[in-house]
Amino acid sequence: EVDFWIIPIIQGFVQIEELVVNYNESSDDDKSSPETPPQESSCVDDIHPMFLVALISRRSRHRAGMRYKRRGVDKNGNVANYVETEQLIHVHNHTLSYIQTRGSVPVFWSQVGYRYNPRPRLDKSENETVPCFRAHFEEQLKNYKKQVIINLVDQTGREKIIGDAYLKQVLLYNNPNLTYVSFDFHEHW
Repeated sequence: EVDFWIIPIIQGFVQIEELVVNYNESSDDDKSSPETPPQESSCVDDIHPMFLVALISRRSRHRAGMRYKRRGVDKNGNVANYVETEQLIHVHNHTLSYIQTRGSVPVFWSQVGYRYNPRPRLDKSENETVPCFRAHFEEQLKNYKKQVIINLVDQTGREKIIGDAYLKQVLLYNNPNLTYVSFDFHEHW
């Protein structure tokens, strides 16, 4: 009886845009030439398809918090600052969806102090982390079937301890529906 008073909301971002892709076969030189006669316009949908593009980011209400204050996983498998971003593209009566999730590394870790980029530390043992890590990825796999994990932590610097703990948990979990990739930005600068 209270459904009328309950309004579904999200903490996040929504943007929807209409785009027309103009992929003309003429070269860039032909397009910029003053002698090129203007081309006759034709039906937008036949020659230059119109795309409807939507970007929706939804932040989880579980373990939300300020950066450097809320990190890692909790006892229920929720990771800090988890966001699901969905990109939708609609063209010619077809809709495509791509979902990407992000969140804190799902091990028990924290950063103490107020200075910029405090040193991370592990807060619980590997064995204490296993059930919570498992709970996190069981929920992920239930929702998304397969996952590619891209670990973005610094693999050689102060974050190495977190990256190593993450990889160890992935190896212990040993699920064929998870693909683990380590990508260190510091190697690509």
